[in-house]
Amino acid sequence: MADRIYLDYQATTPLAPEALEAMLPWLSEKHANPHSSHSAGREAAAMISLARDRVAALMPPGGQVLFTGGATEAINMAVHSVCGRDGRAAYSAIEHAAVIDAVHGHAAQAEHVALPVRDDGIVDLRQAEALISSGTRLVATMLINNEIGTIQPVAELADMAHQAGALMLCDAVQGYGRVDIPHNVDLVAISAHKIHGPKGIGALWVRDGVELSPLIFGGGQEQGVRSGTLSPALCVGFGVAAKLAAERREEDAAHVRRLAELAREQFSDWIINGSSEQRYPGNLNIRREGLDVARLISEVRSVAFSAGSACASGSGRPSHVLSALGLPREAITLSIRLGFGRYTSDDEIIRGAELINAAADAQ
Repeated sequence: MADRIYLDYQATTPLAPEALEAMLPWLSEKHANPHSSHSAGREAAAMISLARDRVAALMPPGGQVLFTGGATEAINMAVHSVCGRDGRAAYSAIEHAAVIDAVHGHAAQAEHVALPVRDDGIVDLRQAEALISSGTRLVATMLINNEIGTIQPVAELADMAHQAGALMLCDAVQGYGRVDIPHNVDLVAISAHKIHGPKGIGALWVRDGVELSPLIFGGGQEQGVRSGTLSPALCVGFGVAAKLAAERREEDAAHVRRLAELAREQFSDWIINGSSEQRYPGNLNIRREGLDVARLISEVRSVAFSAGSACASGSGRPSHVLSALGLPREAITLSIRLGFGRYTSDDEIIRGAELINAAADAQ
């Protein structure tokens, strides 16, 4: 549908034209394996090295970037490396399924703890301090929640982790390029397609001195840890997207703030889920009494928006994020998520809101 209004930026972002243009030669005539020693292979390797530097430029100092197939792989590698089979982990109750399932999958022999959040969707630091014990190996907290957009106190939790002798993993998928990543974290997982890069590539930033264990065995092409041939096209696209995020950060931030103000005006009679202030403004998770969300999404087909995380849609389970806020099931089922960013126009916000509100009013 050519005139579709896209308001689902937390699920994925549009590919930046500059990233696409940079990728095209590596999808056509520049087809050499970057791990080959001939000149064409060395050229591909050099472009990957440049992309790595561009991605690393938005990370804390004192670490290295490891390219992966996505943030989910990066998270699994981090959990597998730190926890092994029996290492205890503490994670926020509103973490992405990639963290929760990785912890229970890789370290199945340990008892793990979920750190409670307050009713505004922010980790309760007093309770966290009591729960992060000396036997904990890993503390995991996302920088910005993918469902409700709340910004978490990652730096404070990293301090608690280190005091307990644990490492700190930050899922920065929603925050990378938009919010500063605290310098005291040890592992950071990111994904290209959340910053206008291509799908199918992510990265794990690893602090110097932190050792990783491979998930996949083979040639060890990626720094001796991750086996498999890297895609120069995907790496180049990721690098260009990261470069754009750095160059346009202030411009993008101002644009998103303006869109957020406009969106809140259009949905003034809806209730915001999570903190109204300590949140990324490009995420608006809202609810309204009497709403049939499934019917709303079906009826407003010209607007792409979500009932929650795209990764959990269709599961039939209520959002664990909204449940952690203490919302009853009936309130959770009344909620939708709108996401917008660099390529969203004011008119799209206004028109999208008109269509959603009109359909909601007709129910």
